[in-house]
Amino acid sequence: MALALDGIVVADLTQNVAGPFCTQILGDMGAEVVKVERPARGDDARAWAPPYWGNESATFLAMNRNKKSLALDLKVDGGLEVLRRLIARADVFVQSLRAGALGELGLDFAGAARINPRLVYCSITAFGARGPLADLPGYDALMQAYGGLMSVNGHPGQEPARVGTSIVDMGTGMWAALGIVAALRQRDTTGHAVEVTTALFETALMWVSYHAMGYLGSGEVPQPQGSGTAMIAPYQAFPTADGYAMVAAGSDALFHRLAAALGAPRLADDARFTDNPSRVRHRGELVAALSAITRELKTADLLERLRVAGVPSAPILTVDAVLAEPQTRASGMLVGAPHPRIPDYQSVGLPILWNDHRPEVRRVPPRLGEHSADVLTWLGYTLDDVRALRAQRVIQ
Repeated sequence: MALALDGIVVADLTQNVAGPFCTQILGDMGAEVVKVERPARGDDARAWAPPYWGNESATFLAMNRNKKSLALDLKVDGGLEVLRRLIARADVFVQSLRAGALGELGLDFAGAARINPRLVYCSITAFGARGPLADLPGYDALMQAYGGLMSVNGHPGQEPARVGTSIVDMGTGMWAALGIVAALRQRDTTGHAVEVTTALFETALMWVSYHAMGYLGSGEVPQPQGSGTAMIAPYQAFPTADGYAMVAAGSDALFHRLAAALGAPRLADDARFTDNPSRVRHRGELVAALSAITRELKTADLLERLRVAGVPSAPILTVDAVLAEPQTRASGMLVGAPHPRIPDYQSVGLPILWNDHRPEVRRVPPRLGEHSADVLTWLGYTLDDVRALRAQRVIQ
């Protein structure tokens, strides 16, 4: 099956999580992604371990399928010339270097567009292209702190907690991929280069958008809600006889079903709980009343009652349990491929289907410099040129 971005070439000068996640999305969609890495060390994420899978960083493996690796030293003239040739052949150039670094090499947007007037040029930044912090670096955890996410995460009265995944990095990668796909359409319409810029800080702001709207509307500073959310009740984890279960009774009708399923229909008639705003105002009393019932039931029994009654609910699963779930298997989200070093390799796939087809792993995450010679010959270098560049340590 032809993929959406078949024939699109992406020059990828990113590392860590946000940029590689963006280019992996493009690779999953069919683009030919050439990942440009430093010789010897490569992407920093190659050393972000343990955990390892075999001898490779699990973090790197998660962000770098469907790519080729070109190990290239940009600090020497020969390396810079290779990058210029790659940009000239590419449809998309994605970079996440420090502010101004590519300008020093003559490869900012204006310089790259002179090389390739139809280029989509995407910069993944920490704070964007303007403002007092524009020149500072940034990491996911810093943005969760600075962007307000940590202030609403966790439980009241406890130390600040980071969301347990790189949600800002990966979110920024998603925005970048979306912007690139839109820019390709614009490029094809106008015939001109397009510049796309994303920022970790701006993604963090987007993730707190309804908290921000709540504050702008009410003047009340949002607080952490544990497993719940400030504007709906009951909508949180409840204790059971052997653990916890998540319950999401997000409407008045669902609350009536919940009360009946728990054998307490009187709660639905209580004046304190007649509608959602009332339940939010009396959240403490409501949670206490429901918890007194749920903690007498085992998790499986509670969930069975609620599912029969049509009340949205879920167990709180660990990652190993999620991967073993029948729904996970049925979804086809775990995609495998033959791997020369990891016999049982599989990865979490792209959560999009095209005509009921999920993109496959066409190329497992590469070793550092695995495709250097292939990429250079594709760019027009002879085998003798490749040998010379390798001898000069321009490539690895």
